Amino acid sequence: MFGWEFPPHIAGGLGTACEGIVKGLAYNGVETLFVMPHASGDEDQSATTIINASDVEVTEVSTKVEEFISGTRFMYVDSNLVPYVDPDEYFEAIEKMKKEELKSTVVGFGQKFNFSGKYGANLMEEVARYARVGGTIAVQHKDEIDCIHAHDWLTYLAGISAKELTGKPLVVHVHATSYDRGDEKHIDTRVLDIETRGMLAADRVVTVSDLTRNIVINKYHIDPAKVVTVHNAVDFSGRENLEVERGVKDKVVTFLGRITFQKGPEYFIEAAAKVLKRTEGVRFVMAGSGDMMNRAIRQVARLGISDRFHFTGFLRGADVQKMFALSDVYIMPSVSEPFGISPLEAMRTGVPSIISHQSGAAEVLRYAFKVDFWDVDAMADDIYALLSYPALARFASREGYDEVNALKWNNATAKLKKVYESIV
Repeated sequence: MFGWEFPPHIAGGLGTACEGIVKGLAYNGVETLFVMPHASGDEDQSATTIINASDVEVTEVSTKVEEFISGTRFMYVDSNLVPYVDPDEYFEAIEKMKKEELKSTVVGFGQKFNFSGKYGANLMEEVARYARVGGTIAVQHKDEIDCIHAHDWLTYLAGISAKELTGKPLVVHVHATSYDRGDEKHIDTRVLDIETRGMLAADRVVTVSDLTRNIVINKYHIDPAKVVTVHNAVDFSGRENLEVERGVKDKVVTFLGRITFQKGPEYFIEAAAKVLKRTEGVRFVMAGSGDMMNRAIRQVARLGISDRFHFTGFLRGADVQKMFALSDVYIMPSVSEPFGISPLEAMRTGVPSIISHQSGAAEVLRYAFKVDFWDVDAMADDIYALLSYPALARFASREGYDEVNALKWNNATAKLKKVYESIV
C-alpha cells in the first residue's frame, strides 16, 4: 500500500483515512506493508508494517521526472565514468557532481532519496522519485504481496511502477480529483495526467463516494465496471469522554478544514454575518489554514464581524477533538467534497452538523442538516435553528451520534477486501 502521510504527522484527511483503512484491514485478516515517503518512526505500527521510502536504495531509475511520467523507463548500472575527458578533468568532474547531486534530478543506481513527505514546491519531483523507489520496494517484496493499493494521485506512479515490475494487480483509491480542488479553468494538467494514467492502469478504482465515482466515469472516462464505491468511516478509538473548559458563555459555530476554494470558507463567513444580524451570544471559529486565509480574514473585516470571529490556524490530533468538544454546531459547506470525514468526527463528539449536498458524506448521513453550498440563507437558517431550539439540537446530537457509530472502518474495509479478492 502506497500512501503519502500517516498519523501523527499529517496535513489533512488522507493520512487519517489510511490509518483507519490499515487497522480495518487487519481486523478483516488482511496484512499490509504501508509505504510512505518519509516516516518519523513514531507511527503506530500495531496494524501494519511501515516502510520508509527514504531508507530504500533505488534500483529502478530514470534520468528525468518528465521521462518517467511519459512512460519511458531506464535501468542504470552504477558508474562514475564520464566520457571525453582526461584523468584530471575526470576527477574534477566527479567532485563537482558530488557537490551538485542534490540540485540535480539525475538518479544513480543504489542512491537513496531523503523525501520530505510534504506538499512543497518540488512536489512533482518527489512524486516521480517516489515512483522509482516504489518500484524497487515492490520488487523486494514481490513474493509477499498479492496486490498493490495506491492512495490518491501522489502515489499512482508508484503503484503503476510496482505493477509493471511485479505483475501484481493494482487498486487506485480516489480520495479527491482535480475537479474537486478548483474550477476546471485552473486545473493542474500534470496532476490530471497522473490521475488519468493511474485510473487507466488500475485493475480496480475505489472511490470514497458515488459523487466521486460519477466524476471518475464521466470526466476521466473510466470503465464503470471497474469503479467501486467504498464510503469512508472514522476511527473513534481513544476519543471517549473528552472534557474541556469553555472560556466563553457564547455558543460556538465551527468550520474545520483547509481554507481553500474547495471547502467553501467564503459561504461560511457570509452565513455567519447573516446569523449575527438575527441573534447575539454566538461566536464563529474557522479552524485550519490554506491559500484563502488572508482573503477570509479580509472578508470577515469587510462584513464587520471581526469581534465575533476567530481564526485558530491548523489544528491536529487532540486539538481537533477539543475544538469539536467546544462547539455547538459544526458546518462543512464544501463546494465539492469527495467524502469529508470531519462531520463524522463532529457528530461522534455529539455536535449537530450541517453539510453541503455537494459532499460524499451526504450519501451516508441522514441526521446531518444538508444545504447547497451556495445557499447562504438556508445555511444561516439551519445555524440559527440549531442555536435557538435546544430540542432540535439535542435530537440532531443524539441521532447523529448513533448514526456515525455504525460507520466503522471494519465494515468499510470488509468491502475493500472483497475488491482485492475480485482481482487476485
